[in-house]
Amino acid sequence: MRATRPRDDDGFLDGMRTITPLIVAVLPIGMVFGSVAATKGLSPLEATLMSAFVFAGGSQFVAMDIWTHPASWSAVGLAALLVNIRHVLMSASLGRRLQPFSPTARGVAMLFLADEIWAMAEARSRLAPLTVRWFAGLVVPFYAAWVLSTLLGATLGAFLGDPKAFGLDFAFPAVFVVLVMGFWKDRQTGVVLAASAVAALVVQKFVPGVWYIAAGAAAGLVVSAFQTTGEEALAS
Repeated sequence: MRATRPRDDDGFLDGMRTITPLIVAVLPIGMVFGSVAATKGLSPLEATLMSAFVFAGGSQFVAMDIWTHPASWSAVGLAALLVNIRHVLMSASLGRRLQPFSPTARGVAMLFLADEIWAMAEARSRLAPLTVRWFAGLVVPFYAAWVLSTLLGATLGAFLGDPKAFGLDFAFPAVFVVLVMGFWKDRQTGVVLAASAVAALVVQKFVPGVWYIAAGAAAGLVVSAFQTTGEEALAS
């Protein structure tokens, strides 16, 4: 009787299986970014290097939105900081799940932290301990897909034209909608999301720049903290 190989439930291939649906979703987003970067005057090489070294879709799109020639590096840097300030909270949350990792592995894992990777790792950590191999299975194909799709989008940018004409501009928010719904648990989740959305919309309407991102995050944190405090008070 031929022996069957046990399922690799915490290894690299299992991590790849977990992230594959989001890779399919991120491919058009990377192509859209590459196309937008091409319309701003970046070469395919420059756009690809930006994705390879920055690896932060939200801040890259914001940077392109305010890109000028010559570029205002202070404005681009501030915008990137505001967009990625959420990574402080994401890394604090996920860092508690990476205790089995060595300090070097933990640092590398945080370097490649993205919203999709964080969401999948957080969900997994509720069911089983995270391993280096499994986490690498998330990161490697996702990172490669983002960089290569940027190269393809930048190369074809001259032919694609405005991504909005094809409705591809909705791909980026669509991924975040899916991620948010994956964390939906009860009415309290809806309250936190509603507070974040209202704060972001109000600030975006009246305050120039990308401060609405920080405002939405802060509102969600405040409401969540009040909910936690209220639950602890009732329990005591």
